Amino acid sequence: MCTGSDSGLGSDSKSDPDSNGWSRARGAVLKSLVLVGGALLLRRLTKSTTRWDHARIVAESLNGEKFSKEQAARDPDNYFNFRWLSCPAADMVDGSKVLYFEQAFWRTPHKPFRQRFFMVKPCAKELKCDVELSTYAIRDAEEYKNFCDRPRDQRPQPEEVIGDIAEHLTTIHLKRCERGKRCLYEGSTPADGFPNSWNGATYCTSELAVLKNNEIHAWDRGFDDDGNQVWGVKGGPYEFKPAPSSSFNDVLNPLSFASQPLGKRIEGSFVLQE
Repeated sequence: MCTGSDSGLGSDSKSDPDSNGWSRARGAVLKSLVLVGGALLLRRLTKSTTRWDHARIVAESLNGEKFSKEQAARDPDNYFNFRWLSCPAADMVDGSKVLYFEQAFWRTPHKPFRQRFFMVKPCAKELKCDVELSTYAIRDAEEYKNFCDRPRDQRPQPEEVIGDIAEHLTTIHLKRCERGKRCLYEGSTPADGFPNSWNGATYCTSELAVLKNNEIHAWDRGFDDDGNQVWGVKGGPYEFKPAPSSSFNDVLNPLSFASQPLGKRIEGSFVLQE
């Protein structure tokens, strides 16, 4: 009969030290593997998004073809169905992304009335924001009409694009949205805006939000010296949602977005105010 106090005695006592030593070594190895694996997993899960990651996400969200069709159907007295179209145009030497942007009435997508360059880059470290989105005039806008719809060899090339970046118009500083909000990023121009002279305005302001599924909310308004709004919608931002089906193919960015005529024309739209 064996008892606990006799566990080290008897005919098997010579093999126990080796067996116990191997068990301890194996346990130590397994423990080390678990610790290393756990550390790697934790590092992957907690890896912070870089400044350039934020800029890339915003640039990708701005890209593509979007419409304000749903909003126009809900409130046709105040909102109209516009086509938003944007695609990559060039990369600056500092890594900033240059996008071409145009807006048109849905019935005449080949006749844009607003053309801009977007420049997207991380905010400077001293600023309390994540992404800086600036808009620039185009030196020869006529040459860029339907830029995104054209084959790559029929577009102005990146070096030409960089040379055609003209007057700076606005800058919006975007921050990541707080947990629980619908948006991913949101921001605005400074409260005093940027110079603008359309329809009696002296300055304009812009607000922009990036939502999931590449939806963009944009609100541009013009004000006079007394702070009276002289152009732009008053009820809230335009809501641009990607077209439900896709036939738009951009050769610089292999994302597909629909190219379908929708909506109706209006004079004095907020997108005509510049």
